Amino acid sequence: MPKRTASVHLSDSFEKIPVHIFPDQKDGSAFVAQQVAAFIREKQANKEKCVLGLATGSTPKTLYAELVRMHKEEKLSFKNVISFNLDEYYPIDNTALQSYNRFMRVNLFDHIDIKPGNIHIPNGEVKKENIKEHCRDYERMINEAGGIDLQILGIGNNGHIGFNEPGSGIYSKTRLITLDNSTRIANAYEFANISQVPRLAITMGISTILRSKKIILMAWGGAKAVVVKKAVEDDDSEQVPASLLQNHDDVSFIVDEGAASELTRNKSPWLTGDCEWTPRMIKKAVVNMALKLKKPVLSLTNSDYNEYGLSDLLVEKGDAYEINLQVYYMLRDTITGWPAGKPNSVIPGHPERSSPYPKRVVIFSPHPDDDIISMGGTFQRLKDQGNEIHVGYQTSGNIAVTDEFVTRFLDFAVGFEEIAGIDTSKSGKILANARKFLSKKRSNQVDTPNIRAIKGLIRRCEARATCHYVGIPDSNVHFLNLPFYETGTIEKKPISEKDIRLTIELLRQVQPQQVFCAADFADPHGTHIICFNIVVEALRRILRQAQDTGDDWIKDCWLWLYKGAWQEWNMEEIEMAIPMSPDQVLKKRFGIFIHQSQKDMVPFQGSDSREFWQRAEERNSATANLYADLGLTHYAAMEAFVRWHY
Repeated sequence: MPKRTASVHLSDSFEKIPVHIFPDQKDGSAFVAQQVAAFIREKQANKEKCVLGLATGSTPKTLYAELVRMHKEEKLSFKNVISFNLDEYYPIDNTALQSYNRFMRVNLFDHIDIKPGNIHIPNGEVKKENIKEHCRDYERMINEAGGIDLQILGIGNNGHIGFNEPGSGIYSKTRLITLDNSTRIANAYEFANISQVPRLAITMGISTILRSKKIILMAWGGAKAVVVKKAVEDDDSEQVPASLLQNHDDVSFIVDEGAASELTRNKSPWLTGDCEWTPRMIKKAVVNMALKLKKPVLSLTNSDYNEYGLSDLLVEKGDAYEINLQVYYMLRDTITGWPAGKPNSVIPGHPERSSPYPKRVVIFSPHPDDDIISMGGTFQRLKDQGNEIHVGYQTSGNIAVTDEFVTRFLDFAVGFEEIAGIDTSKSGKILANARKFLSKKRSNQVDTPNIRAIKGLIRRCEARATCHYVGIPDSNVHFLNLPFYETGTIEKKPISEKDIRLTIELLRQVQPQQVFCAADFADPHGTHIICFNIVVEALRRILRQAQDTGDDWIKDCWLWLYKGAWQEWNMEEIEMAIPMSPDQVLKKRFGIFIHQSQKDMVPFQGSDSREFWQRAEERNSATANLYADLGLTHYAAMEAFVRWHY
C-alpha cells in the first residue's frame, strides 16, 4: 500500500488514517486484489507462509471475485496462504445459506488452490459450554501461524469491524459477543426476516486485529460515508470501533466516491486547501452553510461566509448578496411541474427540453415496485401530461415474497376456479405440492422453480395493476426478467450479455427521448446498482453503434436517475425537483398499496424498518422542507432527480 510521503496535504490534518478513493467498488477492489496478490507472491518468492485475515459480507465480494480471476487467468497460487476469518454468526449451521463458512467457500475457497487445512473460520456449531475454549484455540492458532500478515476489513454502519460492536475494548480478543440491534437490522437482508438473524456471533477482538502487521479496510457506497468520516477524522473511541485503527502503524482505507462523500476534503473542500469555485461547488458550499446556520439562502451575510470558512469565495466572487442570488436561482431552476419539459415554451434554466413534446419515456424499475415508490408522483404526471410512457421491470422480485403469501395466492386461485366451475385438478395439485414443500422448507433451502415462478407472478400482477392505476396500457408494460437475478437467493449472478441484450432490445423498440433509472445504490442486495450498470452499458453500446445501426434517436435521449426507496439525493446534487400536492402524495401512496405482497413486514427489508410508502413519503416531504428552509416555495413533497451523462 502507498504510504504517506513527506509532502503534507491539508486533508491530512483531518484524516488520521490514509484514505485512498476510487471511482467505484470495482476499481477499489481491483487495487486491493493487486496488493493482496503482490503480498502473496513476495512471500512465495521468499518461501514463506502468507497469513491473511479475511472478512465477509457484501464489501469483499468483488475483491474475492478478482482474486479468483487472478488465480484462474494469472496463475496466482494460494498454496502458501493460511487464512483466518474474522467472525461467524452463533449459533448457525456451517452449511446454512447465511453462514460465513459457506460464504467463504462459495465466494473464494472453492475456486482457488488453498489447502483445506490452512483455512480457519470460527465455528458456529460449537457447543455453548465449549465457546471460550474454541476462542482461546483460535487465538493460539493465529499466534502459532506467526500472526496475521495482512488483515482485510469491512466496516459496519455503526463502526464495527469484525463483529466488534460499539463499546468493544481495544484490548479485546476473540470471543462470543452479543450483536447490536442495528447490526442485526443491517444484516437482515441475508435472512427472511429480522427474527431469524442470530443474536450472537464469534469474532476476533480489536486487540487481535491490531496485532496484524498490515490492515486494509474497504468501504463502498454512500451508506458508509458517515461512519468512514467518524473513523478517520474524529478522535478514536470505543463507540466507533473502526476509529481504534488510528492506533495502528500500517493501515489504509480503500473507499469509493460514495463512501468518501462525507470526508472534509469532499464535503467542505474549501477547508482543506485551494478550491476551484465552479457553479456546482458554490451551490454545494452555500446550501450546506445555509442549512447548518438554519437561514434562507438570501439571508446569508458576509459574516456568515467568513465564519463558515468561505472567505476565499467572497474574495473571488464578491459580495454575499450576489452569490446568494446565484445559488437561489440555481435552486429555483431545478423546480418544475413538467418533468418531460413544458411544451411550446422557452424557459432558460429549465432542467428538461421543451421539444420534442410529447416524449417517449422509458422508466426502468429494478424491482416491480421501485417505479411507484421512488417516482410515483412524476410517473403519474408524465402520463397526465400526454407523454408515451413505457415501464421496464428489470427483475421478477420473487425473493421478496413471503411463503405465506404464496399459499394465500394459490388458495384464491383454486377457490376462484371452484366458483367458476373450472376443473381444479391441476391447480389443486400445484397448491398441495406448494404447501407440502413450504411446510418442510428449511432456513437454508432455496425455493423450487415452481414456487419462484408463483412469487414472480404475484409481483408481476401487482406491477401491472399499478400501471393500470396510472393509466399505462398493457402494451407499454415490459417484464424483462433479467437472468442475473434468477438464483432464488440473495446472491446474484454476474451481469451477462443476455441482461444487456434484453435491455438494448427494449430501448430500440421504444426509441425514447427520456429514460429514468434507479440510483438507490444503498439497496442491501445490490440489485439496483447492477440494474443501473446494465442500463448504462446498454445506452453506451447503442450510442457507439448508432452510426452503423441508424439509431439516431440515442443522440437526443436523456437519462435521469431517481432515488427514494433507500436514500435521497443531497440538495446540492438535485437537478430536477418535481413538486407534489397533498392529493398527489395520497395518490402515490395508494399506488404503492397495490403492492400488497410488500406491505407490512416483508422479507429482506434492510436496515429501515418502515414500510416503503412511509420511507417514500418522509423522504419526499424532507426534500420539500429543505427547499423551504432554503427560502423556496414550500410544497407538500418533492421527488428529486439527477441527470446522468452516459
